[in-house]
Amino acid sequence: MRTSSHRRGDALRRAGLLTLAVGATVALSACAGGAGAGSAAPATSSAPSSTSDTGTRVALSYPGGIVVLDGESLETIGDFSSEEFTRLNSAGDGRHVMVTTSEGFQVLDAGTASEQPRLTDLVFPASKPGHVVTHGGKTVLYADGTSDSTIFDTDALLASTDALPAVETIPGVEAHHGVSIMLEDGSFVTTVGNANGRTGIAVTDASGATIAQDATCPGVHGEGTAKDEVVVFGCENGALIYDDGEITKVDAPDQPYGRTGNLFVSETSPLVLGDYKDDRDAEGYLLQRVSLIDTAAKTQSVVDMPAGAEYTFRDLARGPEDRGYILASDGAIHVFDLEKGAFTEAFPVIDAWEGPVEWQDAHPAIKVSGDIAYVTEPAKNAVHAVDLTTGEVTATATLDVTPNEMALTR
Repeated sequence: MRTSSHRRGDALRRAGLLTLAVGATVALSACAGGAGAGSAAPATSSAPSSTSDTGTRVALSYPGGIVVLDGESLETIGDFSSEEFTRLNSAGDGRHVMVTTSEGFQVLDAGTASEQPRLTDLVFPASKPGHVVTHGGKTVLYADGTSDSTIFDTDALLASTDALPAVETIPGVEAHHGVSIMLEDGSFVTTVGNANGRTGIAVTDASGATIAQDATCPGVHGEGTAKDEVVVFGCENGALIYDDGEITKVDAPDQPYGRTGNLFVSETSPLVLGDYKDDRDAEGYLLQRVSLIDTAAKTQSVVDMPAGAEYTFRDLARGPEDRGYILASDGAIHVFDLEKGAFTEAFPVIDAWEGPVEWQDAHPAIKVSGDIAYVTEPAKNAVHAVDLTTGEVTATATLDVTPNEMALTR
């Protein structure tokens, strides 16, 4: 059945959001998207496709292409030409990956045991495609060039092999590098800003009426949903916590600048791990401290990395027992116990490495599926699978290309 895309509560949303669209100085973001013009995506469905025989697949971008690996053996099972630099994000359905291109979000089908991976011709049009957020059965695609949010049922792609699913488009007010999330009750949380900067967030209900808003979050960036559907956004001086209709601003220990820009959450824990930068003028992208946000207590603290261990925005993850796992420049995965607020052990995995000159440059990254961490080692064109319960490297693959961005199907 073909269903038209639609927009809801435009006037209400614009009225609520315009009050927050004020300027602030913008820092270079570590997750900018590509450029391109977009329009509403078509909607249709066709024969459903099962994922019951699909294990974890690892998608890796390289200059001009994307490879797909089997998550157990790390064997290459797909290799596709693409643009020179693309970003990769899980679509949230256990099978698909969103590839940011100049035209929008292109759908990569990672395949199953009986179906080969393929880079489809399906594209959700977007101007400067950016963040992808999956939560509560919804996937939200954010276009930085318009600040429009395109929303669809996460599992809808599984039932559509030759056309895009039905979408809902919630228009932005002023374009900025942002992010949105749809909560289970239909409320919509989105960042607010313009070409001069980003300032905070706004929340509207299913009808488009404003529930809450806050403009005290300069450089707002990133999003995470913790236990009890509490949503957190990073700021250059702390964080915003949205909890049951109310927004709380928590201050960073360092003022006026203590930036958290990328958040790593577990929906079974109220504790959130974030990256942390305390020097606005610091050169390079290596960081030496991590942020710990308690969404229940509404507090933020900062913990130093172990001596000689630094990381970038690509090097944090959550894993077994809701712990944090940080792939550091000393080549080890450092285990962070959020309950204790302390590092407990480290697993050597790769050679020591230096930070990138530009954030887009290939450098080591980590993603976690269950108990297994996938670690890239661009200097050796390698990918490793690590059992986080033991620290053992269970598989290693050497590629013909240099891996950069990484996404997992589950």
